[in-house]
Amino acid sequence: MILEQHPFDLIKNSSYSNELKGIAEKIFNSERISFNEGVTLYKEAELGFLGTLANFVREKKNGNRVYFNHNFHVEPTNVCVYSCAFCSYSRLIKHKEQGWELSVDQIMNIIKGYDNQEVTEVHITGGVVPKQDLDFYTELFRKIKLHRPALHIKALTPVEFHYIFKKAKLTYEEGLKLMKDAGLDSIPGGGAEIFDKDIRDQIAGGKCTTEEWLSIHEIWHQMGNYSNATMLYGHIESFEHRIDHMERLRQLQDKTMGFNAFIPLKFRNKDNQMAHVSEVSVIEDLRNYAVARIYLDNFPHIKAYWAMIGRNTAQLSLNFGTDDLDGTIDDTTKIYSMAGSEEQNPKLSTQQLVDLIKAVGKIPVQRDTLYNVVKEYGV
Repeated sequence: MILEQHPFDLIKNSSYSNELKGIAEKIFNSERISFNEGVTLYKEAELGFLGTLANFVREKKNGNRVYFNHNFHVEPTNVCVYSCAFCSYSRLIKHKEQGWELSVDQIMNIIKGYDNQEVTEVHITGGVVPKQDLDFYTELFRKIKLHRPALHIKALTPVEFHYIFKKAKLTYEEGLKLMKDAGLDSIPGGGAEIFDKDIRDQIAGGKCTTEEWLSIHEIWHQMGNYSNATMLYGHIESFEHRIDHMERLRQLQDKTMGFNAFIPLKFRNKDNQMAHVSEVSVIEDLRNYAVARIYLDNFPHIKAYWAMIGRNTAQLSLNFGTDDLDGTIDDTTKIYSMAGSEEQNPKLSTQQLVDLIKAVGKIPVQRDTLYNVVKEYGV
């Protein structure tokens, strides 16, 4: 009988530096790594080393399972009062004829189009415009719940909430309560970008601050609800900025345990103000997923958003710490296709997702938004 060697024994007996071996020992002992150790992983660790550590963490948390759900997106508008340098999606109000602004009735027609489908979640987010205000969204959420009570509404980012509540002269607490009472179930992770103030001001100046983003999520968690978190990477930020971003999320998660998943979002450079900035490689994508899985030790899930990085890279990421691929999407989002994503018509069937996951020896698990298992598929 041949006993399988523990991965740390392989690292311990390798030529890796003592610093990297020390970081590995902490991870295999389920000890938290420090800020500086996170930066060291980015700067010095090669892909295979990171994959070994990230998969250890991943399997300890979620075994061999990979999650997905049946979802679709509604993007109420791509017209926006903000002009983020990285965004290929939005159109300024003065050029609103180039975009779209849907009414509540138009959105409800999209919702009703899924009446005979087994979707469990609608993801609602888009640009920020004055007329899509508090009354607009509370009316929309109520109508969705009246029409299809079991459909989970995951909607709006702190960028949208901050603008809406400020316009309505409400505190975050007051505004979030009204949204929840109208039917809001959870909050997606968008609008985080990079938390460092200097970088944030350069790429997303004018919209909600880091502190405001974190505050809205903290209040939402304290109300007994869940949300996700993102990070936009691969542009003008440094490795230190990435770890600083994750450190702030890790600290908030220690307080609330309200984040379900962390989703690294790759900067895409088509048709935006940062088109001169080169995109990072697939190798860097995988390294980033792995470091995120290692550093965010209190996050249950790391999601590879296949619509943004493409199904092939998403599949590769399942060996570098990720355990979630988002969902079927049904070609209902344009945010990344407009920025040059490989997936110009993002749509996968249940069977395609199952096959993609099984092809790398993982167990596909259909979930709802809060990671309750709907159906588990054998390998």
